[in-house]
Amino acid sequence: MSDEKKLNVLMCGTGEYTTGWTGSGASKSDKKIGVVGLTLFDLRRLGKVDHLSMVGTNGSKFPAIRQHLQENIVNVYKDMDIAFDAYPEGDQINGEAYKDAINKLSPGDAVIIFTPDSTHYRIALYAIERGLHVLVTKPATQLLIHHLDLVEAAKKHNVVCFVEHHKRFDPVYSDAKARAASLGEFNFYSAWMSQPKSQLETFRAWAGKDSDISYYLSSHHIDIHCWIMQGKAVPTRVVASAATGIAISEPYNCVPQTEDTITLLVDWESLSSSKHRGTAVYTASWTAPLKAGVHSAQHWYYMAEKGEINVDQAHRGYDIVADDTGKTWYNPFYMKYSPSESGHFDGQRGYGYISIEKFVDAARSVNAGLTQPADYDKHGLPTIANTVLTTAILNAGRISLDEKRAVFIKQSDNQWLLE
Repeated sequence: MSDEKKLNVLMCGTGEYTTGWTGSGASKSDKKIGVVGLTLFDLRRLGKVDHLSMVGTNGSKFPAIRQHLQENIVNVYKDMDIAFDAYPEGDQINGEAYKDAINKLSPGDAVIIFTPDSTHYRIALYAIERGLHVLVTKPATQLLIHHLDLVEAAKKHNVVCFVEHHKRFDPVYSDAKARAASLGEFNFYSAWMSQPKSQLETFRAWAGKDSDISYYLSSHHIDIHCWIMQGKAVPTRVVASAATGIAISEPYNCVPQTEDTITLLVDWESLSSSKHRGTAVYTASWTAPLKAGVHSAQHWYYMAEKGEINVDQAHRGYDIVADDTGKTWYNPFYMKYSPSESGHFDGQRGYGYISIEKFVDAARSVNAGLTQPADYDKHGLPTIANTVLTTAILNAGRISLDEKRAVFIKQSDNQWLLE
């Protein structure tokens, strides 16, 4: 569409998900060359994205990041331009550098935020208030009131604000969501998601201090369940329980309040039937064993009035054995890193890529006057307005752990609140 101009994008956060680079070198996880940077460099090659910038808190990391991108993107794929402006400049350390980077943008440009959970709200709000479209990683915010603030701000400034819940674009999850619609009233949901203990090294800077494993991982499956339930049922009460002892011991030595495994027990009520109530159990752990053969163990079970759904997205009927590492189950639906026949990047159908591309497409469409930000709330997309209850449940779970009590989720004057 000729009306749609290319989008300028600022990447906030220089870590594993953006660049594939962690403090100790290239990531060892399934995101070894990152997701956000690679996707945006490819979208630039395809003519959707123009000028790119990246902001962290420590300028001295950029030479190593640029070298890593050169070796793993430019030297691997044809026609990839990895140019970007970096903030803070030089060797500066500046926790507020995101403001300098955002101030360089113009209304209609976009900001993609992959930073520690506790920083999402202030960065997203700063960007939205300057007329910028925002894609923020999950959890959008840690507090329900902050999430509601972002909903209002995005509406006021008429910008697109999505939460990067890429599991919605996993072909199995989206298919299951569609099939759940014909199974009647909700009865029971159980979700498990875990990552190996080695991730505690990757997240050492913030694990247990700035956020917990429930916010970080359970946000995926809670969002999927809320998406299935949208317009059909609402959560009413949350009780949380945590297992501890591994993260705070040798060799990880996380701060004393770090939980290993967090479980939320959530009551749901049907919106169409006074008889039907459901139960959900969401568990997340970052102390799973090291050689389980999967990076993220992820499965869930959904039971309804007329049927059930079982999803195991860690073991997809596809495994590889190597002499030195043993058996591994790969997830080719997420990111494809092997080049195409012509030597170009070939991961355009991975749901990690699609999630970012859908945001870029929405921002360009709104900039061209073809759509309104509110249109996307109707499309089953993870907009800031469509993801409120995911944050409500996560926030309630944190309060339940801290105050050792049940927390109620209520609606008053059309506004969600916790008590």
